[in-house]
Amino acid sequence: MSYKLFTSESVCAGHPDKICDAVSDAIVDAALTQDPQSRTGIEAVVGADRIVLLGEIKSEAELDFAAIARAKIKELGYDKPEWGFSHKSKLHNYIHQQSPEIAIGVDKDGAGDQGMMFGYACKETDNFMPLPITLAHALTKRIDQARESGDVGWLRPDGKAQVTVRYQDGRPTTVEKVVLAVAHDEATEPSAVRADAIEQIITPVLAEYGLSVPREDGIVINGTGVWHIPGPESDAGLTGRKIVVDTYGGYARVGGGAFSGKDPSKVDRSGAYVARYIAKNVVAAGLAERCEVALAYVIGKPDPLMQAIETFGTESVDSSEIEKFAKELIDTSVKGIIDGLDLAHPIYSQTSAYGHFGKEGLPWEAIVQ
Repeated sequence: MSYKLFTSESVCAGHPDKICDAVSDAIVDAALTQDPQSRTGIEAVVGADRIVLLGEIKSEAELDFAAIARAKIKELGYDKPEWGFSHKSKLHNYIHQQSPEIAIGVDKDGAGDQGMMFGYACKETDNFMPLPITLAHALTKRIDQARESGDVGWLRPDGKAQVTVRYQDGRPTTVEKVVLAVAHDEATEPSAVRADAIEQIITPVLAEYGLSVPREDGIVINGTGVWHIPGPESDAGLTGRKIVVDTYGGYARVGGGAFSGKDPSKVDRSGAYVARYIAKNVVAAGLAERCEVALAYVIGKPDPLMQAIETFGTESVDSSEIEKFAKELIDTSVKGIIDGLDLAHPIYSQTSAYGHFGKEGLPWEAIVQ
């Protein structure tokens, strides 16, 4: 780590792109609940008063796609048609059956697509994630909690957080900048929005990590001054468009594909999860302070074409020992990942906001003792 400053961002669960991720993963979970062998590649698009579902599925499950999407959108807080988007918006469903040419390979335990994936871990935080993205996620989660609980009554769904951390000798020291974008009602003045955001959101989150709030000029709340209309009326959304938010906040490499809407046969998802699993366990075992794992697959084939580990000179043992540790930790064939991490279950809706990594209870976050 040679940066002296590093910035990462996160977005709230009601951000337009995250609405789409949530809808896509709700469909994945509904399919896996009824049929653990379901194959899904679900995309959603939202815009002004419009919901569009697209993609492919192969499943014995009987699903009401529109009902699933509308329920999720309402759950995210979009229940007021006057905002130009809600659970009552017009919906178009174009989901179709999976191509038999894809199914041929997947049914034989092959990868559902080609691509490369990366996993990362470091010692900056207790959850082995980089500090900037960890703070950004904590802020967006607090924004949503403050709205849902009523602690901050003027909040509307949608929002963003951006955090700049100063590093010294490769280690985080202070928070230099915090930027929040928060949608609010028309009756609340910008000065009140700023005061509440600092007191109710920024201060308690940074305190949890033993960090001080930046100086007044290091905090930006709603850069344009006001933000009243949340969600797709102001900005369209699309599944899979926040892969940097979903992973490591730009701190580590990002693979070629998004996660949400895909069942675990799609290695864009499961390959990234197992790469994180290996990297986290390498660091947790004290074999290195930082670890990045790279994988690559080809459609229809079970085993990775490439598996590589980078520890950035922080390793405490010979690289051959780390490679042996990784090989014995888990089988990185497609079936090996799905079975080893027990992925054929409806666990994916919890990943659609605040990142896919660093959360307790997810199988790829487990540390082997």
